[in-house]
Parts: sequence; C-alpha cells; structure tokens
Amino acid sequence: MLDDGNTKLAIVVLDLLGIHRSVSDAARDEIERRLSIPKANVLISATHTHSAVSVLGSSRYQLEQELDDYQKFVVSRIVDGVQRAVRSMQPAELGFGSADAPEHVFNRRWYMSEKYVATSPYGDIDTVKMNPPGGSDALVKPAGPTDPVVSFLSVRATDGTPISLYASYSLHYVGGVGPGHVSADYFGMFSDQLARLVTPDPLDPPFVAMMANGTSGDINNVNFVKPRPSKSAYEQMRYVADDVAAKVFAAMKDVQYKTDIKLSAKYREANIRWRHPSPATTAWAEAKLQEPETDSRRADLPRIYAKRALSLVDHPKEAPVPVQLLRIGDGVIGTMPFEVFCEIGLEFKKHFNGKPAILASLSHGYFGYLPSAAQHPLGGYETWLGTNRVEPETSDVLLKNLLEMASE
Repeated sequence: MLDDGNTKLAIVVLDLLGIHRSVSDAARDEIERRLSIPKANVLISATHTHSAVSVLGSSRYQLEQELDDYQKFVVSRIVDGVQRAVRSMQPAELGFGSADAPEHVFNRRWYMSEKYVATSPYGDIDTVKMNPPGGSDALVKPAGPTDPVVSFLSVRATDGTPISLYASYSLHYVGGVGPGHVSADYFGMFSDQLARLVTPDPLDPPFVAMMANGTSGDINNVNFVKPRPSKSAYEQMRYVADDVAAKVFAAMKDVQYKTDIKLSAKYREANIRWRHPSPATTAWAEAKLQEPETDSRRADLPRIYAKRALSLVDHPKEAPVPVQLLRIGDGVIGTMPFEVFCEIGLEFKKHFNGKPAILASLSHGYFGYLPSAAQHPLGGYETWLGTNRVEPETSDVLLKNLLEMASE
C-alpha cells in the first residue's frame, strides 16, 4: 500500500498459475467499497508458478464468469491482504533500483538447422522450435532476446527500517518440485530469502518482499547449448531464488530514497481482436475430432489443438482487455493480461529513457501468450492458434495504450 496524501495505490502478487479477470474485478470492487481505494489504483498479478493451482476457473478465456468457491475465497484473501497493509501503513520513503542476473534467463525459442524439422499440430513447418533438444547440433541461434535486469521498488520507514520490496524479473517458473507438491516456485523462495537477508531479526509488522512475473513468455531457466545435469527437488529453484535475492540485496544499498514522491494511476479497457480459424482449419479440426482417440501416453497435440481451434469459431471479433499504468515518482509499472514476450517488455522500457519501468505479465486476467508481431511468422508453440488467441498486432495495440496512459 502506498499513499501520498492524495492518491492511494495497492499492489498485489498472487503465487498462482493465473487469475481470471472476473476475480480481479471482484477483488478490486470490494477493495474500493471497503477501503475507498479506487479499483483503477489496485494492481493484481499472478506469478504463473506451474506447481500451484489457479483462479482461472472453468472458462479462462471468457471475459466474464460466475466465481466458484475457490475464486471467491481468493477474492476474500486479496481484500484481507490489502486491508492488513492499510492498517500497517507508516511514514515511508521509496526508491527504485535494479540488479543484473543474466545467468538464469534463456530464450527458449530457437532457430534450427535444416536437419531438424519442427512442425505445428496443424501440420505447418515452423521456423523456430520452443524448448528444443538440449545440446543438439541442430541449434542455430535464439529467436529473441533476454532481459537480465531485476527491477525493484524498495520501501522503508523514515528511520531506515525496511517495510517492503516489489521486484520483477523476466523469468518463467523454474520448476523441479517433489511429486504432487504445491510450490510458489522461485517467486516465493526469492521473497522468503530476501526477507531473511534484509531482516535477520523478525519485525512486527514483518518485512514483505514480492516477486512479480515480468515479460517471460519466451524465457525460461534452461541452457539449451550446455544442458545442466539433473538435480534433486527444489535444488535449482533454490539456487536461482537465493542468487537473485542476494543480487537485489546488494543493489538495495545504492537506492536513492525519496519522501516527496507523487502517485497516480490509469486504467483502460483496450480493444483487441481475436484470431479465428480459417474455413480450412475448421474443416480439418472437425475431421480430426471424428477420428478415434489413440491409447498413446503421449499427448495427442493435433486433437488438443483441433478442440482449441473450434473453441475460437464463435469468439467475437473484438474484446476489451484490461491494461493499467501506475506512476510512482519517476517510475512506472504497466500491465498486460498475457504471457508477454521479453522483447515487448524491452520495448516498453525503452520508451521511458532509462527511468524505472516495469511491465508485469498476467495482470487482471489471462488471455494466453502474447508474441510480438515479428515473432508470429516464425511459428513455434507460443504462436500456434489456441496457444495464442489474439491477432499479431495486439502487443503494438497494448503498448500504444500504455504509452498514451503514461503521457496522461
């Protein structure tokens, strides 16, 4: 919770696979009603940990849905969390910082040599392969960049006592948990480890660290050129979390704190266009689903994507999706309700000329992967119809909206 005397902002991170926009809407409505914080000023994002459940509900791509019992429970916990933060507020000073952690991030989309043929479930030949075979001599080069920077906002009391830290890193979950385990992945481990480093002795109220998912739609923790040996459960996750926490902790000493920071927020429903299957794809999908199912233990991708393609037939042409921009002093936090490609986040940062800028993925909803327009012709998992559900220019539309909001 931040309050400059005129504007209040609340920032929430959920250690869940994803959040349906109806959950965000319901939580922000209740926060506005109970705590008089405008719903446009509340940022709620999910980390996309794959070892936890989600609040996407039964129809993750629909714009609205009736909340089930678990979604209602999570809404109540979000509101309670913000209320606890409100009751714990004290005079504070804020500052942005950053740390470089390039060794943990790898672009998972690769150009392959002619000896390796990558195909989509629809039978098309892809130019790039997502998660190619590690150590393969067919690897040519990554199809996109990485962002090595951990950006963070540090908050401390006017006497120097640490209060909170909000960080963002463009890295997908790490993975590697025990069988059937539920885990917040490195996002939660980072938060716990940073709290131990910052406050060796417990505080009351406790120091709160948070790690949001940046723009990691095409980024993971796998070195495809030099694959690492297998590790025990949680070992790699702990290694990444502890190292990133140590780097952020070291960078905190260089933060320039200020007390005269002004806050503002903008929220907008941006119109985007859905993709729809062509008549030929529709006919293929219908025929595929008429075929008998196989008993293979491997996933039948053509059958899975036939269902996904047909689910898009009746989608409307356009739909509004939530975008938000918070301004905190000379820094900004923007949002998109997608798994956003790294290069989109880098483009967002570029427009702020070195000023602090964070783009948080999976915020206020989930509408699938968001490749840049340049990545669509290359193919690969993240661009397949059904994995990606919006037109190729969508990232440009959303960036345009965020930059307009920033200028306001």
